Amino acid sequence: MVRRNSLISRHCEKRSLRRHLHDLPSKSAHTPWHLPPGQVCPGRKCRGVQVSNLLILLLIFILSGCVTAPPTPTTVPVIEATATPPPTSAPVDSGPTFVGRLRNAQYQLGDSNTLRVVQLTNGVYQTGTAGGADYVSVNVLNFVASGDLNGDGKDEVAALVAENYGGSGTFVFLTVYADVNGTLTFQTSLMIDDRPSVNVMSIDNGEIFLDVIVHGADDPFCCPTLHTSRHYRLTKINQLDIVEYATFTPAGDPRTITIDAPPNGAQATNSIQVRGKVAIAPFENTLAYRIYDIGGVELAAGPINVTAADLGTPGTFDAVVKLGNILSGAVIRLEVQDLSARDGSLLAMDSVELVVK
Repeated sequence: MVRRNSLISRHCEKRSLRRHLHDLPSKSAHTPWHLPPGQVCPGRKCRGVQVSNLLILLLIFILSGCVTAPPTPTTVPVIEATATPPPTSAPVDSGPTFVGRLRNAQYQLGDSNTLRVVQLTNGVYQTGTAGGADYVSVNVLNFVASGDLNGDGKDEVAALVAENYGGSGTFVFLTVYADVNGTLTFQTSLMIDDRPSVNVMSIDNGEIFLDVIVHGADDPFCCPTLHTSRHYRLTKINQLDIVEYATFTPAGDPRTITIDAPPNGAQATNSIQVRGKVAIAPFENTLAYRIYDIGGVELAAGPINVTAADLGTPGTFDAVVKLGNILSGAVIRLEVQDLSARDGSLLAMDSVELVVK
């Protein structure tokens, strides 16, 4: 830029000099530049004066005829600096993920005699002295899942939470949370067992699936051996119901019941036809049905016969179940169960939800 301005200045000086020389009188003029009219400059002296005057004029023109132009300002783009956010120190597990939010949410104790809500911090709550009457310890286990459980298009969060009150028992609860105005809020819980051995927990098709080993009728408190799988559904009154249940034989074969008809959500009148199959025929080829209202109150019960080729082989059932005097519009749950002949414990179960016309 400096070199270019210097060249422009020299060019301007030369052009100004030529322009002023062109305006000067010719050497043949009779009247010199500074003599008054009528006087003539004598010989060599006059020529010296003329040359001196010419040099002075040239110097003036050089100094004042062309001024070096200042450099043309260059527009520099303005770049706004982006502020770097300061580092933040957040507590462990307090991030936006549902696991972190759950581990820092409020929790309602399930094995307490009174309604009591505690604040979890990183999945833990503890108060009192171990062995004391006021001791409470709560821990969120490493089984957490999310999914829509009530059909509202929003995901709920299910988790297994262990409670201990100072003794040897550690009671594990299946707990459900929902997002309420941006806060993960406790909804309900249901006890699974004392010190169960959990294999899998997930949410699929609007239900919570749990594969877990719990205590059988003859198991000591320390050591559960009954392998089960079950599906839970969240009802309209925020209650967890087991809607499907299976146990396994010592050989590892699942003992299951499947209701083929009616479909879930069907309408029913005073009676309804129920059809399905079993993986293992029950004792004396007899199942049981039970009908519950939405609150879990039993409304009716009875037997269902199974047709099977032999004891313990797969079989089918087809029966008409009487509903009894149930108000029109009521939502009921029909369960088909396989009960142990020895102790009455549940071996297998399937269910459907019906609407009474």
